[in-house]
Amino acid sequence: MQIAPRSGGPVPDIAALLARLAADGGRPRLTWYGDDGERVELSGAVLANWASKTVNLLVEEFDTGPGTHVVVDLPVHWRTAVWALAAWRAGATVAVPDADAVPPEVVVTDSPDRWAGSPADLVVVSLPALARRYDGELPAGAIDAASAVMTYGDAIGWVPEVEPQRDALVTAAGAVGHASLVPDPGPGARVLVDGRGAVADVLRDLLGIWAGGGSAVLTSPATAAELDLDDARLTRLLSTEQAQR
Repeated sequence: MQIAPRSGGPVPDIAALLARLAADGGRPRLTWYGDDGERVELSGAVLANWASKTVNLLVEEFDTGPGTHVVVDLPVHWRTAVWALAAWRAGATVAVPDADAVPPEVVVTDSPDRWAGSPADLVVVSLPALARRYDGELPAGAIDAASAVMTYGDAIGWVPEVEPQRDALVTAAGAVGHASLVPDPGPGARVLVDGRGAVADVLRDLLGIWAGGGSAVLTSPATAAELDLDDARLTRLLSTEQAQR
């Protein structure tokens, strides 16, 4: 299925990308297939709304902005995309665990035990779609993302100016700056994205798809592995979602 971009040409930054998504109405832009049959579909407007609320949390709670290092310690997931988009919109540097030599100021994780003793501000994310609070004991001072994000405004409030020369994404392979974070636009297709890729690679793939006006069908790593072993299920999914590999 071809999805025509709303406007042509490259997308210069995350702010422009989120503006396009927000103006996109009810078209699906991210469909998530998780474990145990979970399916979540987000339109462009809903995806941008989640990102906007999360931007407000990061800025208001942690003064996130250029120079802030945010470790996103989450697996491939639709919520991971939201947190990365929000951190980039605030001008922060997003790093995957153990890839950045700079100690993080903020850590976003679904496994707070891994960050016991860290001086970073901690945001604990519940991955299940229907989670309304973290199902466990929160470390002292940690923010429960499931309940906190929904209390913030739907429109982005004050946010610092992004500094294009700063690093936007840091991995063990190197860094990508804000000026070149959004890849060249894809062809505007609805694309099945294999969740077994590295988190940073999957995030860049999603950015390229959205920049071209396309739509992503994202699978969890376990679901991707199951689809590899079940041709009939894969064929049904591609047909149902009108997606291509």
